[in-house]
Amino acid sequence: MSGLFITFEGPEGAGKSTNIKVFAQALAQAGHAPLTTREPGGTPVAERIREVLLSVHDEPMHADTELLLMFAARAQHLNGLIRPALAEGRIVISDRFTDATYAYQGGGRGIDPRRIAALETWVQGELRPDLVLLFDVPVDVGIARARARSELDRFEQEHRSFFEQVRNTYLERAAADPARYRIIDASGNLEQVHREMQPVIEEVLERVGG
Repeated sequence: MSGLFITFEGPEGAGKSTNIKVFAQALAQAGHAPLTTREPGGTPVAERIREVLLSVHDEPMHADTELLLMFAARAQHLNGLIRPALAEGRIVISDRFTDATYAYQGGGRGIDPRRIAALETWVQGELRPDLVLLFDVPVDVGIARARARSELDRFEQEHRSFFEQVRNTYLERAAADPARYRIIDASGNLEQVHREMQPVIEEVLERVGG
């Protein structure tokens, strides 16, 4: 059996985590039991790597270190959780995946996307998300939301131009592969965003037969 791999992407303050719960609940009510997870993280070892990546350190983290840690966590996540669930025929929904690496380490940090692509092939083989929901929000709105919800992590403390590059990279990737990406306007309130998600929920249910 082969499951369905869905990822939620977007910059800071886009509301991915909140909307994953709504999305997963809608699938569960239709008789499916999706597995929800997140990156970096998802397994105990990968969550430890997440702590290193998100924490603020006295020693600056080199961009290459950050990139390699992202893929180290992803390798653990894939082999320990995602691949086994997909092999069982489950729907897997991940809060971020490799699109985030292209956006943050590629767009934000300026790492050559060809280097990211090489690691992507090494760690993932041919596995790619079947569907990507990109929650798009203006940078100023996203930053304001992030600052209002909790103490900022290492990424959330970056400058505005960093987040502009992140957002632009996400939108460029979506434009290059419209068959796989669904752009959700995340600038409105939760009710408006949920309405935007509804056609995608119906599309997923049609794919999985329910």
